[in-house]
Amino acid sequence: MRGPVTSFAMFAASAAMVLGVTSSRAQDGSGSFEVSGVTVDVTAKTAEAARTGGWRLAQRKGWSMLSQRLTGKAGGLPDGTLDALVTGIVVENEQIGPNRYIARLGVLFNRARAAEILGVTGFMTRSPPLLLMPVIRSGGTDTVFERETPWHAAWGRFRTGNTAIDYIRPAGNGTDALLMNAGLLGRPGRGWWRSVLDQYGANDVLIPQVTLYRQWPGGPVIGVFRAGYGPDNRDAGSFSLRVANGDGLPALLDTGVKRLDEMYQAALRGGLLRPDPLLDFVAPTDQPVADETLVVPSDVPLIDDSGAMTLPAEPVATVTLQFDTPGVGAVSAAEASVRGIPGVQSAVTSSLALGGVSLMRVDFAGDPAVLAVALSQRGWSVDGSGNSLRIRRAGQPEAPPPQ
Repeated sequence: MRGPVTSFAMFAASAAMVLGVTSSRAQDGSGSFEVSGVTVDVTAKTAEAARTGGWRLAQRKGWSMLSQRLTGKAGGLPDGTLDALVTGIVVENEQIGPNRYIARLGVLFNRARAAEILGVTGFMTRSPPLLLMPVIRSGGTDTVFERETPWHAAWGRFRTGNTAIDYIRPAGNGTDALLMNAGLLGRPGRGWWRSVLDQYGANDVLIPQVTLYRQWPGGPVIGVFRAGYGPDNRDAGSFSLRVANGDGLPALLDTGVKRLDEMYQAALRGGLLRPDPLLDFVAPTDQPVADETLVVPSDVPLIDDSGAMTLPAEPVATVTLQFDTPGVGAVSAAEASVRGIPGVQSAVTSSLALGGVSLMRVDFAGDPAVLAVALSQRGWSVDGSGNSLRIRRAGQPEAPPPQ
């Protein structure tokens, strides 16, 4: 048993090379039929010949499985025709030895050509564009695009050729982490959601979630999956999967992605997966409405204001007020009191003497005698006449004149 293990280890680099080649060929198959889970076990003189034979066998078995799925009966085609139909080989799992190739593969077929040969339609009704927000919870922390996660990588590996869901899968770089993070999940307002969806050209949002539970270091890993959708993160179904250790985590997540996609497709067929109507809601605005029943009297004379009289403006008089200023507060209080009199256009202290008598310049639209009466009504004791008045609060002792 030690020999084969050593041989497989020697060819680990070859396996990595094969995986790199197939990854470049097997792009997201939006125009392809996909058949997965094709198992092959081929022996040959060399590892390269065994791998080539395994891929050709996978093409034949994959076409037979596709024909069975679409028409109800298995069929076969020559290798030359299959070479023209196959658009990619997906390596799900493989082991390469010096003369043996064991693998589980996926095969992608050109949708238009395969549908024509099988006599079926290649058209698929798809959902409106739906933005994907994959959320992973591990160690009590929810993560979307704040950092690279295996859950995001699993959705990146998923091929959408056979699904009716039109996924919009952000790359997770740039502003993606700012616009879509775990804090957005609890936001009830539709305004921010509408702004985010408009950025990506989506009609609604899908929130596939996985919570990972590790039983002990190096032990089993349990993944609890939930299919959430809409800004309110409503539930479309849930399930759990288990692998023996952390090495099987990518396979666990890939399987979870496929089952979640099936749940979303079932929700779409059942009418559950509909865009939230509140995302398209526009607040009504007050618009003028023509009132056909409104009667405008025609006998109302029009007023010609071309010769309207204009009242002469009151002349502005400059009045000097002498007032006591025992402190800074008395200055602002006196100015505020004078400014509150109707007709006063400005009131500014022109000469300040704290502890004595200060001078205030007042521009008043009207007769200074009217200003004196208004000051008396505001509790000031007024002496003098004309453009120079002495004011003090009633009961306030007279301040000594400035030296």
